[in-house]
Amino acid sequence: MTDFDTIELEHDPRGFVTLWLNRPDKNNAFNAQMIRELIIALERIRNDSSLRFLLLRARGRHFSAGADLTWMQESANLDYDTNLGDARELSELMYNLAKLRVPSLAVVQGAAYGGALGLISCCDMAIGAEDAQLCLSEVKIGLTPAVISPFVVQAIGERHARRYALTAERFDGSRAREIGLLAEAYPAAELEQQTQQWIANLLLNSPQAMRISKDLLREVGHGELTPALRRYCENAIARIRVSPEGQEGLRAFLQKRDPSWRGDNNNDGESR
Repeated sequence: MTDFDTIELEHDPRGFVTLWLNRPDKNNAFNAQMIRELIIALERIRNDSSLRFLLLRARGRHFSAGADLTWMQESANLDYDTNLGDARELSELMYNLAKLRVPSLAVVQGAAYGGALGLISCCDMAIGAEDAQLCLSEVKIGLTPAVISPFVVQAIGERHARRYALTAERFDGSRAREIGLLAEAYPAAELEQQTQQWIANLLLNSPQAMRISKDLLREVGHGELTPALRRYCENAIARIRVSPEGQEGLRAFLQKRDPSWRGDNNNDGESR
């Protein structure tokens, strides 16, 4: 899949895909073309049942500097309806990433500004460099992080979102870990090695079970205990236990062997 100009889809033979932001000369800043290409790429990922998970990464020094300057200049001359169309495109991108059935992991280095925090927040997990610089920068230029705000609030909580959206303070990767935007932050020199460790860990897990767990946790939400949720959870475990992959996992555990989905990927030294 090479028919993109601003992004790149890289398939790994182990069964996952890396979606690269690929405008390093522009610090991977967003423009209308990148947003549209990301939407197309996510649709391809959604329709590929062979994929186990998604990595979201960026070429070059920076994850993304936010909105492209030329694109912002053009937007300043657009009418309300055209701007609304642009907002709906960005919204489609964020919602499609957030609703993706396969697990998603963002890897963050350098700068991540504005809409880049939306992409990070839409992923299930994110890791990054301790010295990464992140910012909800919109209010500094008279705008608001409107489209990305639901996802940012889900990722870091309402109180932290209020602070960083209203002050537009920059914060580093270590702080991003403290507030929950990143699961872990590492020294920049170790980020690639740690990314490979995350990949290896995800490859140990049942692809079906990870997808179903995402569906389950989306349904559970904040965990309000209702009769409907109780029934959903009961049915979820019953269905997966009798599924082919669930049966394989149970048999492998009882027979003290690796399940079939691990193949040659089990390099963690686990003793069974």
